[in-house]
Parts: sequence; structure tokens; C-alpha cells
Amino acid sequence: MIRKFLHSKARKMGRHYNYDVSYMHGLIDISPAAAIGLARLPKFYKYRGPAPGQAAWTGALLASTLEGDCGPCAQLVVDMALEGGADPACLQACAEGRPQEAGAIGLGFRFAMMAITGDPRADDLRREIESEFGKKAAVSCAFAAASGRIYPVLKRGLGHGQACQRLDFGGKVVKLAA
Repeated sequence: MIRKFLHSKARKMGRHYNYDVSYMHGLIDISPAAAIGLARLPKFYKYRGPAPGQAAWTGALLASTLEGDCGPCAQLVVDMALEGGADPACLQACAEGRPQEAGAIGLGFRFAMMAITGDPRADDLRREIESEFGKKAAVSCAFAAASGRIYPVLKRGLGHGQACQRLDFGGKVVKLAA
């Protein structure tokens, strides 16, 4: 019964975002308990903090997902961000390595990349996020920076990972550097 429910939820998500959920179905078949654990993950990474800082959260999640190197996962983050009203030009600028041109989305993106690589300048960007959007926004960006990589790494571990090659930013398709 639980497998049927989980498969139904996976299919619904896959249809909504035109996203390949075969790794989810495989996981459900192998271990419903593992699939339930995976289903809880969004409660962690989707903590977005206050509305004004959510653009920075979006940038942080995109950075973390791209750093995880999974084309379909990065496209899913872009699609969800666009659905939430994010500026496609800002998302594209980040993905192309121009986050300084992307406002608050770029701020979150730069913060996440520095936090991921252990760059001490991440502290300066965290303070900037706190100053502009508040401490809860900085917490949300830290959650996004830590968690966006989980899905690409998990999918590769399960034999379903793909390298980033192109992303569609609301109708503008961009090929990314490997």
C-alpha cells in the first residue's frame, strides 16, 4: 500500500516538472523506508526564511545543485525557481558564472559556492545576507548551500546521475561548460 502511494506521488511530481523520476521508483521498490526518508528532505532544504531573502535562497540552492553536477536536478531547481517567480536572466547569469550581475540571487549563489569550497569570504557574504535580509535568510541560504548537492550525489550513487550540459531558463536554452 505504501509503495503504491509513493509511486503515485513520484509520478505526479515527474509529470508536473517533466522530470525523470525513475530513480525514485527504483528506490521505492528497493526500500520504501529509504524513499520516505528522501521525501522528508524538502522539509530541511526548503526552509526559505523571510520573503525578501528568498531570492538569495534560490541562488544558494542553484549553486549547490550545480556544484553537485546534475543536469536534470539543476533544471528542476531552475523550473521550480521560475515557477516561484525568479528572474530567468538572474538564474542564467549565475549558471554562466556571472553571479555578480544577478542581484540577490547572485548573492546567494556566491555565498553557497564559497561555503561549499570553504572560502573564508563566505563569512562576509553571510553578513551581507544578514544585513540585507536578516539572520533567518542567512540560515536559509546555509541550508540551501548544504542540501542542493544531495540529489545529484544520490542519483549518481544510484546510477542515475547526469552531468550538466544545458539548462532552459524560461525558453532560453544555454549550454553550460562541463
